[in-house]
Amino acid sequence: MHEAMLYSQLANKQVHCQLCQHFCKIAAGERGLCGVRENQDGKLYSLVYGVSAATNIDPIEKKPLFHLQPGTTSFSVATVGCNLKCRHCQNWQIAQYPHMHPGEAIPGQKLSPEAIVEQAKAAGCASIAYTYTEPTIYFEYAYDTARLAHAAGIKNIFVTNGYTSAEALRTIAPYLDAANIDLKAFSDDFYRKVCGAKLQPVRDTIRLYRELGIWVEVTTLVIPGYNDDETELRQVADYIVSIGAEIPWHVSAFYPSHKLLDAPRTSPEILRRARQIGLAAGLHYVYQGNVPGEGGENSFCHVCGELLIERHGFSIRMNRLKDGCCGSCGTTFAGVVA
Repeated sequence: MHEAMLYSQLANKQVHCQLCQHFCKIAAGERGLCGVRENQDGKLYSLVYGVSAATNIDPIEKKPLFHLQPGTTSFSVATVGCNLKCRHCQNWQIAQYPHMHPGEAIPGQKLSPEAIVEQAKAAGCASIAYTYTEPTIYFEYAYDTARLAHAAGIKNIFVTNGYTSAEALRTIAPYLDAANIDLKAFSDDFYRKVCGAKLQPVRDTIRLYRELGIWVEVTTLVIPGYNDDETELRQVADYIVSIGAEIPWHVSAFYPSHKLLDAPRTSPEILRRARQIGLAAGLHYVYQGNVPGEGGENSFCHVCGELLIERHGFSIRMNRLKDGCCGSCGTTFAGVVA
């Protein structure tokens, strides 16, 4: 039990949570939409602080982050819970656990922020990724860990749905180095029906990340029949360009999971088309995800076309960057490469 940050007390022992874009008003004895923040007698508590549901050492490319210290490893950590209810969630067993097992104890192992940083250092990880579920819902845990990691020279990463409140993002921004943000579609109808959310807050959050100086990469899981329309993909690409043409866009293959079982797996042809749409819109870097060996995972100089980083899956086969620049024409490779 750990008292929550970012909430205010209301009449009749209600509380107003200001952590994410749902801004839940929670009665005494109840939990927010995330299922892991509980009002106990007029005080809001995080039920997941220091309780890790998953840890792993991952290639940074798995996040996916292709422009943050390529080839390094990231210590990944998560708790149960999420503030969205995506029908196609790939980690639904832990993300939706509080809703699937109401009233049960929060599962996981005790792991303090200090222990996370020590384990990351011992493993030689260059960063800590708050990932697998939604880091916003375990904000206090991530915040305390991020401050310690920052002091130790380890970078911090959010892999997020972008439904964080502006106040929460501004609070953790001094310690947050990068984020991969899901832009799941460019349709409010999709967000409402498939995710239980709204589009505009995600758009606003992506822009705020950029304004705060945090390195951003965007991922769109392309689902046949749901968000693979060329017009919508072009809208996503145009929106990213409006924030910064150097922001990498990852268009990734969907496979049926959780409650979204009526759509087929995304074909490589659809991803190739999405990648070409992004490049035609003016994006410098567009990557195909979940289809190793297609060549769409490689990084090219956006000026001269030189192959800079060759990848297969999450591994780097060749890196031709010279001091963070293209070895042929000297153009800077956007991101944080050291």
